[in-house]
Amino acid sequence: MFQTAPLQVPIPGGPELIIILLVLVLLFGANKIPKLARSTGQAMGEFQKGRQELNEELEEMKEGPDSDDSSTSSTASEDTDEAETESSTSE
Repeated sequence: MFQTAPLQVPIPGGPELIIILLVLVLLFGANKIPKLARSTGQAMGEFQKGRQELNEELEEMKEGPDSDDSSTSSTASEDTDEAETESSTSE
């Protein structure tokens, strides 16, 4: 009965990109465009770092607390062994 057309957004071509660039220069000025691009890139980098850290935390939570506790306890026992060895060597 009813057919729906998919939502299509046209990709701007050469003339449209030139007009967009001119509007940006008029709005922000030629000196501020590189600063704006730099700050946008830094914000995207921070966002990606945050997303990566969140993914790592989620992976750690999936693995479960058992694997974290065993690695921590083995490291702690190794540290005490090293401390005992150093104290006996210094005497």
